[in-house]
Amino acid sequence: MGYAQINGLRLWYESYGTGRPLVLLHGGYGSTEMFAPMVPALAERRRVVAVDLQGHGRTADVDRPLRYETMADDIAALLGHLDLSTADLLGYSLGGGVALRTAIEHPALVRRLVLVSTPCRSAGWYPEVVAAMAAQDERTGERMRGTPPHLLYERVAPRPQDWPRLWAKSGDLLRRDYDWSAEVARLSMPTMLVFADADSIPTSHAAEFYGLLGGGHRDAGWDGTDRPAARLAVLPGHTHYDIVGAPALPTAVLSFLTHQVGTPT
Repeated sequence: MGYAQINGLRLWYESYGTGRPLVLLHGGYGSTEMFAPMVPALAERRRVVAVDLQGHGRTADVDRPLRYETMADDIAALLGHLDLSTADLLGYSLGGGVALRTAIEHPALVRRLVLVSTPCRSAGWYPEVVAAMAAQDERTGERMRGTPPHLLYERVAPRPQDWPRLWAKSGDLLRRDYDWSAEVARLSMPTMLVFADADSIPTSHAAEFYGLLGGGHRDAGWDGTDRPAARLAVLPGHTHYDIVGAPALPTAVLSFLTHQVGTPT
């Protein structure tokens, strides 16, 4: 574990296990610790590389906006730093947006893609969630002092005083409208979508996203050989905020990452 000096950023990463690399990208205001429930199971089968994105966790912010596209470039540069020609990516929420943009902008680097609680367009969130994200600013960050995410940030961040700044820059990112549907439809790598049944993203959007990847258009056949390369999982009894700790998540992810495309799981 340590820092990679890339794109003017000291990007923190941690590595566990051996085997084909799997890069984990956390959600907003989080860090690598967000994946603590998953890492032991994943690291039994894979080389797991967990990353703290710009301004999050142990990666200090730099003088540039938070953008999915630039953070995707950071991940591509990290793979080069680690001498990895390809890797599987798993991103959750904010990290899912970064993982998706990495797959769109650097498709040759991404073998398989797992997106957890991630929409493909900004309108994919429930309207009340969009409104709450748009309202995030420094004052929101001040009100969040003393919460578990803040206490972790205060413990690990190189500059704990940047907490309000992170909220301001995140709000600026989250107020930006986007629709990546056309680019999603052109993705060629096998992709798995995972949502909670009580997510911040309606199941109707999950179905729409899955459809863009070629899923849900036809019967798979009695032996499953006509099923698409994409996968869709909806985990029951979970929300956007606890899905990363779902016991079923690592099992579902490993099954997707290891199965041969074109055959039943």
